[in-house]
Amino acid sequence: MPASRVTPGDLTRLKADGKRIVALTAYDRPTAMVCEAAGVDVILVGDSLGNVLLGYETTLPVTMDDMLHHVRAVARSTHQALVVADLPFLSYQADQAEALRNAGRFLKEGGAQAVKLEGGSRSAETIERMVTAGIPVMGHLGYTPQSAHVFGRNVVQGRDVDVATTLVHDALVLEEAGCFAIVLECVPHEVARAISERLRIPTIGIGAGNGCDGQILVFHDAVGWGPGANLKFVKRYANVGDILRQAVSDYAREVREGVFPAAEHSFSMSAEARVLFEQELEEMDATCDE
Repeated sequence: MPASRVTPGDLTRLKADGKRIVALTAYDRPTAMVCEAAGVDVILVGDSLGNVLLGYETTLPVTMDDMLHHVRAVARSTHQALVVADLPFLSYQADQAEALRNAGRFLKEGGAQAVKLEGGSRSAETIERMVTAGIPVMGHLGYTPQSAHVFGRNVVQGRDVDVATTLVHDALVLEEAGCFAIVLECVPHEVARAISERLRIPTIGIGAGNGCDGQILVFHDAVGWGPGANLKFVKRYANVGDILRQAVSDYAREVREGVFPAAEHSFSMSAEARVLFEQELEEMDATCDE
């Protein structure tokens, strides 16, 4: 990855050169720093933070204030990865002017370099307006979590011909609208490959097979930290949750046994100060006894 910040144009060039794009989510400074140190191209501050960090069952309750708080932390902590901010539910669907203002806030106040929003043809005009205003936009097709109540348990999208064909059409529409990349989530690998082959812009897959131009996972899923890591499309590269649980258990045991803090974890007075302090204590105790 170059020393300067990755740009949307860099991702297009990676696709043209046949190189895969690496993306991960991050919601805070430590995670963002790990991702950047590992050479991740794209860091998505996803509204999935609602599930992963805030304890919501869906992403729907996540607000702009929630997102801006975490986007700022990630943007301040990175210098090379392209930081993309997720527009939360109802921040862009109701009104195009409001959508433009909210997207702009992510760049102006949050320090992100791009935004992501869900939806196919219905989002095209909104995307065009953002791109015209100078805001890079990443699209999102397939399973779109903000429509969780519409999909119900039918997570995988595109198993039947009609939906698969619609996904291809929507991807072409989003490219025409100005998207610099499209996330394909929970789409059959045949459909994702067909879309990738027809677009000039890169596709970033999550549960969409190996035919995409890049891949993204939720950081916590990939390292086995928190819920969700048992999803079919997730590969767990570590078991950080087990390590953390053991560390906290060891800490609790040592505190209860009086082992921690030990001498090496404590501060001391100088010998001279200690003698004077003990004298002061003796005088205080004597005064109290009178």
